[in-house]
Amino acid sequence: MKPFAVRTRRQFLASGSAAVLTAAAGLAMPAISRASSRPQFTHGVQSGDVDTSSGMIWTRTDKPARVQFEVATTESFADARRLPPLDALPESDFAVKRLLTELTPDQDIFYRMTAYDLSDIKAGSEPIVGRFRTAPAGRRNIRFAWSGDTAGQGWGIDETGMKTYATMAGHQPDFFLHSGDTIYADGAMEDEVTLKDDSVWKNVVLIDEKRKVAETLDEFRGQWKYNMMDEHVRALNAICPTFFQWDDHEVVNNWSASKDLSADDRYTEKSVPLLTSRAARAFHEMTPIRFTPAEPGRVYRKISYGPLLDVFFLDLRSYRGANTDTPQQEMSEEARIMGEEQVKWLKRELANSRATWKVIASDMPIGLVVPDGDRIEGIADRGSGQPGGREMEIADLLRYIKNAGIDNTVWFTADVHYTAAHYYNPDKAAFQDFKPFWEFVSGPLHAGTFGPNDLDGTFGPELKYVKAPSEEQGANLPPSAGFQFFGLADIDANSEQMTVRLMDRDDNELYKVTLDPVRSA
Repeated sequence: MKPFAVRTRRQFLASGSAAVLTAAAGLAMPAISRASSRPQFTHGVQSGDVDTSSGMIWTRTDKPARVQFEVATTESFADARRLPPLDALPESDFAVKRLLTELTPDQDIFYRMTAYDLSDIKAGSEPIVGRFRTAPAGRRNIRFAWSGDTAGQGWGIDETGMKTYATMAGHQPDFFLHSGDTIYADGAMEDEVTLKDDSVWKNVVLIDEKRKVAETLDEFRGQWKYNMMDEHVRALNAICPTFFQWDDHEVVNNWSASKDLSADDRYTEKSVPLLTSRAARAFHEMTPIRFTPAEPGRVYRKISYGPLLDVFFLDLRSYRGANTDTPQQEMSEEARIMGEEQVKWLKRELANSRATWKVIASDMPIGLVVPDGDRIEGIADRGSGQPGGREMEIADLLRYIKNAGIDNTVWFTADVHYTAAHYYNPDKAAFQDFKPFWEFVSGPLHAGTFGPNDLDGTFGPELKYVKAPSEEQGANLPPSAGFQFFGLADIDANSEQMTVRLMDRDDNELYKVTLDPVRSA
């Protein structure tokens, strides 16, 4: 496909999911067959992993179908180009995704899909439409959102729905970084939950796959389909790329080589490796994540988003050693959380990056103590002394960043179900061989609220802001309590400053800080 011509940028859709849905529905549609056997699109569209010249798109049908793709730079599709079709088949649960290539930088891209029944190829569906904007080749303002934790702890789609997604859509981000716990495969839901004040939370949308823990491939797929039954999720997906990473709840809580399900009566399938394999397949089938030929199924990757921003996605789950109750004192495979190959990749890509800002998207925070019963689930080893256990791998990385002269790294993360801002200061750390940096924590998007967690002093984190439930409010607060959070990061094209804001689902700004870039001499 030849590159699209650059055209005047159209404004993104008006704020609010209702406006998004209305605008998307108003885009021009081609003529279709009215045959009763025509397929239907079941869960909207998705885009993701967008850079200057390419991006992934995704959709799903309800039966075997041949999906025709059209791509344009105008919402009228006057300049549409038709791509070779793809077949949606039962083997992928009727999901299809593809990489759009040879796109023009900083260009609004409109894509449209129409499905034709493979048993009656003339029976065509209603078309479905989405849009995204490619990354810039030159300087322009950039805005992205991030958060994590969707549909957890039994809190599903109530009458309000997953409101945080609608609030994020109102800010018209260039992309949304989903920092993990994208589903809760281990969190069965009930129709109603009685709250502390005797009011009742009602999951007004519920499917059988969410009434139990996920064990089969179809049940893992169902976790994803459930999230996309929410109108706010679908509306954001239609206009904003999502860059996905995963954590533990995509499989089962706190999974590692030490996870033992033998006493968990919820599971008839006790093999965590088998559950992980099924979960990983569903994750890649149901999201617009790119395919990595060198390691099919890989989650860690880099997205270049123009001269001001590179995003490095970590996977702290797939290559970790077993969760243990005592931190290792010498580096070994058992002590790692990223794994040797991922660390080599990250060092190499950070050193090669010429972007002003290097965003490290981590599915877990560095300095917060995250327990797994008596075991250590996170990076922090519960102490404040020299690095032990998984901290050794992080210390090695931070030392490398300093010695290689890599500036302007900022960490964005989720996992702990509250929001916070941490400044890592070597002057206040037990381990001091690193450059100071910021870490911003957000979430949950639509799940129970917990926290705050204890800070580990090894890397000298200073708590600049936190919002979490009080002791009186308790733990696992429902989304209706308002403790649902996301973050916004804005990079200014002229000053190159990054402004980070911590927000709640009602669009209140909770904390704001502007970071000045270190400029090379």
